[in-house]
Amino acid sequence: MAEPLKEMYNPHVLQQFAEKVKLVYAPFEIDSFLSTIFDSSWDGLSLKQRMRKITVALGEHLPTDYPKALDVLLTLGNEAQKGLFVVFPDFIEVYGQEESDWDLSMKGLEYFTQGSSAEFAVRPFILSQPERMMAQMKEWAVSDNEHVRRLASEGCRPRLPWGQALVLFKQDPIPVLDVLELLKQDSSLYVRKSVANNLNDISKDHPMLVLETAKDWKNQHAHTDWIIRHGCRGLLRMEKPEAYALFGYANVVEEKQLITNGELAIEPSVISIGESTTLSWGLTINEQTDKRIRVEYAVDYIKANGKQSRKKFLLVDHHFSKPERINRSRTIHWANLSTRTHYPGMHQISLIVNGVSIAETSIELTNETSHSL
Repeated sequence: MAEPLKEMYNPHVLQQFAEKVKLVYAPFEIDSFLSTIFDSSWDGLSLKQRMRKITVALGEHLPTDYPKALDVLLTLGNEAQKGLFVVFPDFIEVYGQEESDWDLSMKGLEYFTQGSSAEFAVRPFILSQPERMMAQMKEWAVSDNEHVRRLASEGCRPRLPWGQALVLFKQDPIPVLDVLELLKQDSSLYVRKSVANNLNDISKDHPMLVLETAKDWKNQHAHTDWIIRHGCRGLLRMEKPEAYALFGYANVVEEKQLITNGELAIEPSVISIGESTTLSWGLTINEQTDKRIRVEYAVDYIKANGKQSRKKFLLVDHHFSKPERINRSRTIHWANLSTRTHYPGMHQISLIVNGVSIAETSIELTNETSHSL
């Protein structure tokens, strides 16, 4: 089993770091610093809790004057951040939010993000002074450094994993989109991935706004089209026909006669967990189309709490050069996996064409060992 990520913070790494600090700041008390970190609470702390404990210990052992303390870290440089995840940016987040320290903290974040990432550290600054901080993000968005440009996007993601949620941008993402507008043709894949993830975040609260943005951006640049494709992946999971149409799929809502006679059946319809069934499906494509047809089936799995969780599986995705009737089947296995545990109950199954459900059926899973006659 892989070692937990939080073990990156270990006595060996922190000892080496403390010795580096001592070289540039002679009063630094190495033993006191380490004993402050590795106390009786250490083993039970999570990754981010350990990071914050190191940050606070640094604050207690560096100069009490923030500019002087930050100067020590800047003197150490980004090379000293190796193995410390985002401790240096976190130091700025904890100790650098006073109004008098703003400019110094911005310079520090811009520098330290090039050696790790400041995407978590910028968020309290956004929450305290959103207009001022988003103006800073726009400046970073046109930086020559790809790490700084990525920070401009990643730092303002409304739903950044592990990061503090930015509720104000869940409610109104326009300031975020203004930043992304500057990055939509970025030459760096590292940056483009962040922009796409940011769009995907926004789509969870404002799907139609992201869809309209994607329509406006489409065909402007190859890099922009890549961002749109990846940034709208959540809209495809939401089964938005307009999103499918954006990427060359037929809009089967507007073209109602294109796909008809959808059929979906499962046999047997009552089984025990661990058994298999045959899913039969069919549909009629009534005319030739130069647009793609994507056929999927979706299973609304019952979870342990009784709620449903939808998972989609691809059946067909291509052009059809002539009218055609399709009748096919596939086997579905209902055995438990490391990634999915099955629970008894009625599971709904849908046949979906370009985001639109055209047929439905259901299967009942039980804990019984057999349903054979």
